[in-house]
Amino acid sequence: MAKDKHKGGHGHGSKPAAKRAGEPAARAFDTTPLPGSRAELLALHAETRRRRNAAAHNSPEHRAAVDLIGRIEVEIARLERAMDPPLV
Repeated sequence: MAKDKHKGGHGHGSKPAAKRAGEPAARAFDTTPLPGSRAELLALHAETRRRRNAAAHNSPEHRAAVDLIGRIEVEIARLERAMDPPLV
């Protein structure tokens, strides 16, 4: 009997995250390759911040820009740690 309670594997009878009322569906992340140089990444970072600031808060464009800024910052940090001597 106890098995039937958790049918579907979502635990405690909850619905999957994308189906819960009031929650946005999972969004796909951009996997476009980023530039390889620190200077190009910094320029893309500045351009993406301008796009984010121009977009309506929490719009798809705003969220996409926020996600891309995060990816860019991670890549800049990776490059800076690999420098000799590291910049961080």
